[in-house]
Amino acid sequence: MGPGRPSPRPSEPALPSLSVLVYTRTTAYRHDSIPDGVTAFRELGAEHGFTVDATERPEVFEDGLGGYAAVVFLSTSGEVLTPRGREALRAHCAAGGGFMGVHAAACTEYDWPFYGDLLGARFARHPDLQPGTLTVEDHDHPSTRHLGAAWRLTDEWYDFTTNPRGAVRVLARADESTYEGGGMGTDHPLVWAHEHGGAQVFYTGLGHTREVYSDPAFRAHLLGGLRQVMRRG
Repeated sequence: MGPGRPSPRPSEPALPSLSVLVYTRTTAYRHDSIPDGVTAFRELGAEHGFTVDATERPEVFEDGLGGYAAVVFLSTSGEVLTPRGREALRAHCAAGGGFMGVHAAACTEYDWPFYGDLLGARFARHPDLQPGTLTVEDHDHPSTRHLGAAWRLTDEWYDFTTNPRGAVRVLARADESTYEGGGMGTDHPLVWAHEHGGAQVFYTGLGHTREVYSDPAFRAHLLGGLRQVMRRG
């Protein structure tokens, strides 16, 4: 969020008659920024013509997800789904529904292998909250096309247990030379997209702070991820 950053595009085509489920249940660490994230998604929906339902109730999954074009796990943590809910999420993906993970979504459902494969990688650790730089590798994606070559912001800079490159389309990586305590080296994917189990999938490791959800560039990043998973990119 430094000087000289390109501004997000002022307008995007609407996403009419689409509904998004934003899931925020936590059974481990809970981020203070979750309400800010929910607000950001609701306001994006109001601006771009799609409906957002936010919930922490696992029973919503058990009732079926057929009405949702995309499911977003927004800084979920721990085990957040029942066995029936897991099957409902798997069925949603198999039917072509989209899936998007934000930040601590990588700290979720550790004992369900399908979820780890769906997301692309699992959280390992992070250094202290601090400014750093994201290097954008791929501008041909709706989540990154508004960004320059480098994006400076403050976050937790997640490390992952495995490097997902080769299994996913890496969109941006953390530049560990710009902050202290990185643990993955020069190749440190932090934002990616892929297809798994029938679903278009997008993950961003960014999103720790409350303030970032008010930032226009980050909101454009989230909106672009939604466009991809709803196949409207």
